[in-house]
Amino acid sequence: MANNAMAFDPFVVSDIRLEGLTRVPAGTVFASLPIEKGDRLDRLRAGEAIRVLFKTGFFNDIQMKRQGDILVINFVERPAISKLTLSGNKDIKTEDLMKGLKEIGLSEGETFDRLQLDRITQELTRQYNNRGKYNVSIKPRVEDIDRNRVNITIDVVEGKASKIRHFNIVGNDSFADDDITENFESRASNWLSWYKRDDQYSREKLSGDLEKLQQFYQDRGYVDFNVESTQVAVSQDKREIFVTANVREGEIYKLVDLKLAGDLVLDEEALRRLIPAKVGETYSRADVERGAESITKVLSNIGYAFAEVSPLPDVNAEKREIGVTLMVQPGQRVYVRRVTFVGNDRTQDEVLRREMRQLEGTWFSQAAIDRSKIRLQRLGFFKSVEVETPKVPGANDQIDVVVRVEEQSAGSFQFGLGYSQIQGLITSVSLQQRNFFGTGNTVGVTVQNNSFVKRFDFSFLDPYFTDDGISLGYQLGYRELDNGDANQAQFTTDTASGDVVMGIPLSETNTVSLSMGIDRNKLTTTDGATPESLIQYLVTELGDRDRFPIPNNNPTTGQPNVPAGPFRQWTVNTWKLTAGWASDSRNKFFAPTRGTYQRVFGEVALPGSDLEYYKLNYEYARYFPMGERFSLLTRTEVGYGDGYGKTGSLPFYESFYAGGVRSVRGFEDNTLGPVEASPANRDFFQPLGGAFKFVNTTELIFPTPFTKTDSDSAQFSAFVDVGNVWKEPREFGRGDLRASAGLSFKWQAPVGPIIINFAVPLKKEDGDRTESIQFSFGSQF
Repeated sequence: MANNAMAFDPFVVSDIRLEGLTRVPAGTVFASLPIEKGDRLDRLRAGEAIRVLFKTGFFNDIQMKRQGDILVINFVERPAISKLTLSGNKDIKTEDLMKGLKEIGLSEGETFDRLQLDRITQELTRQYNNRGKYNVSIKPRVEDIDRNRVNITIDVVEGKASKIRHFNIVGNDSFADDDITENFESRASNWLSWYKRDDQYSREKLSGDLEKLQQFYQDRGYVDFNVESTQVAVSQDKREIFVTANVREGEIYKLVDLKLAGDLVLDEEALRRLIPAKVGETYSRADVERGAESITKVLSNIGYAFAEVSPLPDVNAEKREIGVTLMVQPGQRVYVRRVTFVGNDRTQDEVLRREMRQLEGTWFSQAAIDRSKIRLQRLGFFKSVEVETPKVPGANDQIDVVVRVEEQSAGSFQFGLGYSQIQGLITSVSLQQRNFFGTGNTVGVTVQNNSFVKRFDFSFLDPYFTDDGISLGYQLGYRELDNGDANQAQFTTDTASGDVVMGIPLSETNTVSLSMGIDRNKLTTTDGATPESLIQYLVTELGDRDRFPIPNNNPTTGQPNVPAGPFRQWTVNTWKLTAGWASDSRNKFFAPTRGTYQRVFGEVALPGSDLEYYKLNYEYARYFPMGERFSLLTRTEVGYGDGYGKTGSLPFYESFYAGGVRSVRGFEDNTLGPVEASPANRDFFQPLGGAFKFVNTTELIFPTPFTKTDSDSAQFSAFVDVGNVWKEPREFGRGDLRASAGLSFKWQAPVGPIIINFAVPLKKEDGDRTESIQFSFGSQF
């Protein structure tokens, strides 16, 4: 910086005039200028003033001149950044890079100093180096535009991430490397690295892994454990990284004392039962922290919203003993003054309020807040749900609950085109509104057509028919089904049905359902195609029917000169009562990773129906979290049915089926279980289904490949399926079970659910119909 104070004799400043300012306010200059009216100014003091003004960072050039007793200061302002653009960045989001640039004073609207170009390169290179990309190239370009402004474009060539070649831990004498690094995110390159990407170096990941390392030792009593140093070496070509962590294990400590201090609020013995750490056992930091968290949660559920529980250790290094005092600071007990909703432009407040478990005028409860959030998320009306609990100004014992939602469309009008191996081409039109006029009611109309089924459905459901959460709805439908094209026995059904449905909540996770309805079912058989046992069942239970030549047009029967045909038709009227119980604690609807789902339901054709029968079903599914991103699913389904009263057995059109894309995978849809040779072709066997069904699945769910985060709309898994169908329970035998294993991908796509399975039968018998690849996509109803 040159001293641009013109040579002048000392003088007393009578006035100060600023010239050249366009963006910088004069007030900003005067606030920094160490000269005022009436001051005596000489060249030395003028030079000091120029240095002070340069430090503001606003100017490229400053000159001082004297006009009489007036001090004139001429400024050349630095340009302003009009536009800041990043290109070529893929691994790091633009907003994250911009945040780092803003922290060094570089953002749109700010003053630009060309010396900042080096700082731009250094900052972005630092961010990429932290992600393990040491070959990154950063090239900023500056374009001068009008009105003393510039556009800055930063071209990024990320290069490939450096891979961890070795991850070495030195000093771990008590545990093997594999044990202590089991949950690390950073690992040396291995055969799964292409999928897990765990060999890509990141400073943040390494810091997290070292914290896990310390937690591992301190959970096992090594109170003095310490990571002494960490070295990260990069190969000359910057493609490989070598990580070494030097650790000192120390000695194992025993927990000799555990105290509770402060304002306990609740009974001390009750609080102690919440702490898993036990005196006399090896010290575990995790057990102590879990105890502190449990106490905090209990207090937050009875109004102490700002409770804190702090573990205070007392270490005796000589005896290798440690005592811990849990200091309880409950704070002020608060209650909720008001619950308000923000962002629900279409959905009525009442629809949200009835899901809230935190009520106005009651003590604050974190558990009630958390449960309310889950219930709102499960509605499916909102992209996001966030809950804030601001303090009420001027009141230490009150807070408000503000629920902020971002609405998404809860309705759809779809013209669907889909395909499945068993159903062929699927065309459907579906109109569904799950939040009808913002009331939370569901209205749906569906029309479906494919090679073997024509279907029309209309449904309505009011989930809060009463204030207690009792739901009420009804369904009307008509279906024409060619069962033979669905890998079932050769017969057709035309069914008209109507049902009234009711749901009664018993608790947050338990619901009882009831429905009452009537079906009118026309069954058409074909002599020479329909298995003889099915025709004889209808003849025995309902009596024989005249044959006619045109399918589904029975009125021609009995007319003169009409020859007898191969078709016979029976009409079955059925009054149905269905009752069920369901328990659902899953954390998500489409792709859950934890929780349990159970459902028991029974269906009975009431006395007076043309055929009297009942069916019982039990479904059980449990998701076990395994680490942060893996989970294990075990699922079982059992079904049983039989006739009663005047009906000898379960009607064949109500049989259970197994095999297919949603059942025992690797076997064709509906083909497992009893079969019967076709009357026209004794070498072709038609599946009959059965009155008893058992299917079990064990499935390991893991992150979808090539994605960095879990997705609620996609799920990838490896599975083992076991199951079959029997004519009746007494025929069940473990030797009859079929088994398969494979991989499955499920995606809740905009056009409807997509399922792709690759399965290999592990246990099959001669005559089983198998297929390795099974898929289904598009809207199916």
